[in-house]
Amino acid sequence: MKNLYQQRIECPHCGHHIFVNLDASEGDQDYYEDCAACCNPIHLNMHLDQLHNKLELRVDSDDEQVF
Repeated sequence: MKNLYQQRIECPHCGHHIFVNLDASEGDQDYYEDCAACCNPIHLNMHLDQLHNKLELRVDSDDEQVF
């Protein structure tokens, strides 16, 4: 599996499409990036599935409440 990826995502706040760079060399990651259009934070959760040799990326606005 290669280590560097560029992925196009959609901002969960405004719908603007942006490109994010993903570095799989660090393993699973949970981080935030700001949208270039609306400046709201985008929550990115990256998981490396070694068994199936794929990278899973979850994108959300992180403004949902968990009870």
